[in-house]
Amino acid sequence: MTSRIDRILADARERLHRLAARDVPAALRRGAILVDIRPAAQRAAEGQTPAALVIERNVLEWRCDPTSDARLPQAKDDEVEWVLLCSQGYTSSLAAAALHDLGLHRATDVIGGYQALAEAGVLGELSELTPAQ
Repeated sequence: MTSRIDRILADARERLHRLAARDVPAALRRGAILVDIRPAAQRAAEGQTPAALVIERNVLEWRCDPTSDARLPQAKDDEVEWVLLCSQGYTSSLAAAALHDLGLHRATDVIGGYQALAEAGVLGELSELTPAQ
């Protein structure tokens, strides 16, 4: 029997055009915004993500919603391509689906999360890119 959370995760991922780790640098070059949603303790243990904004999961919707008083300057409109990153690509899928619920239809996440970026050797390439302003 499939658990409820596994069903919710599968439903969330059906709505996303998820990115492979190797595709993240190209996404940033075309204007996507990489967002690291891992908590501080996890970032400290695993490592920082070059070229990423840090927005912890508990405030993500408020920071990315272009209609929110707590939005970031990058949250200009519903066309922003938010690329979310967690440790392994589970929480980020659920978070990207939550952004879809807000109307941010280009939100997605990285398959395998930070660990996939590290394994693919992409972190060095990301360090050469500038975070979205």
